[in-house]
Amino acid sequence: MSDLNQRIEAMYQSDKRGAWLLVILLWIAILFVLVMTWPYIPDTGVRIVVLIGAAAVLIFNTASIAAMLSHYAEDKEFIYGLDIKHLDAAKERK
Repeated sequence: MSDLNQRIEAMYQSDKRGAWLLVILLWIAILFVLVMTWPYIPDTGVRIVVLIGAAAVLIFNTASIAAMLSHYAEDKEFIYGLDIKHLDAAKERK
């Protein structure tokens, strides 16, 4: 059973790294677009709206990924255990 737990933990850690990597890439992309387009936005009101929109996307997306990972941590035995059982069954069929 410890081998199963190790496999579950490895899959969870891999998913966790991937999720945070995507969040970091999202932050980089949005901030890059914001910086590159900033000089082309002449109106202060529009700049504020763009800044608030970018902040909302970043904050809500980061929070949703954090919540997802929290739920994965709570149910990882079920989620990844089921995946591992199906992967093992597929390997046996081949």
